[in-house]
Amino acid sequence: MEYRILGRSGVKIAPLCLGTDNFANPTPKEESINIINRALDAGINLIDTSNTYAEGECERIIGEALYTNGRRHEVLLATKAHYSVGPGPNDQGNSRLHLMKACEDSLNRLKTDRIDLYQLHRPSFEIPIDETLSALTDLVRQGKVRYIGSSTAPAWKVMEAIFVSELKGYARFISEQSPFNLLDRRIENELVPMCQAYNLGILPWSPLAMGVLTGRYTDADAFPPESRAKLRGGIYAERVTAPGIEVGRKFVQLANEHGIQPAQLAVLWVKDQPGITAPLIGPRTLEQLEQFLPVMDMKLDQSLRSACDSLVPPGSAAANFHNSAPWMKMKLHW
Repeated sequence: MEYRILGRSGVKIAPLCLGTDNFANPTPKEESINIINRALDAGINLIDTSNTYAEGECERIIGEALYTNGRRHEVLLATKAHYSVGPGPNDQGNSRLHLMKACEDSLNRLKTDRIDLYQLHRPSFEIPIDETLSALTDLVRQGKVRYIGSSTAPAWKVMEAIFVSELKGYARFISEQSPFNLLDRRIENELVPMCQAYNLGILPWSPLAMGVLTGRYTDADAFPPESRAKLRGGIYAERVTAPGIEVGRKFVQLANEHGIQPAQLAVLWVKDQPGITAPLIGPRTLEQLEQFLPVMDMKLDQSLRSACDSLVPPGSAAANFHNSAPWMKMKLHW
């Protein structure tokens, strides 16, 4: 397997990372643990989670799995903080007060003494970045965190953090985790070039476009019973659009013509885009994980790349996967 360097950290990770947003919601604990063990056996060495996935239960499952199998040392363990974890006014955000407590809570749930990659789940536009970076730097110096990163932030906000880190000697982001798939390519306009210029890793989420690129949805107003759009609604349902479904239909046809499974092509397309370190795959079942694993050794040829570009041109979008980011003012209308 060809491992990739995560930003300027020097850390090598597999070309696919294990996302865990399905653990405990809806994937049962036992199958979640089986997915972790199989992913490690296959060479995947970055597991990504958050303190708010399934209200913390996801972290507990990962912690139990790694404690039981004794393979914590093989894993680059990544989690996040930002979203609300309680009723109080300080139970959320990117303040020192919240991040310090959130980190301790995650360490306890994960049954570990350190978090390898601690990420801001979303940027804050109210709290000065100095406050946030100072807290994260203290966590690094205490040995509780190895590296820091951000998620779903605009390019200028990531750049601001890099500038302040350089100016004040704070820990510096090594990665950004953004939505990126064939239906929403907008990070190619500014974020990807910025990350390339300043050597940040990019760990894209939702490479399957929530299953739209696999043909899972056929109607923007009626969703399959077990689909994420149906089970969770809200922002998830908003991402399923008529133009996206039409692109998905053509994408499935393209994949079939080239003898590759649509889910594999969707992940492969993201994996082999310029500037991308490794996409996050979020299997709901062990069977889905097995489907993704061959992609680690596959290469996207130029004919397929060009065909995908003809469906959704670089830098454009046919669905809005930035709809969980309050800073994104561009509203897409179809």
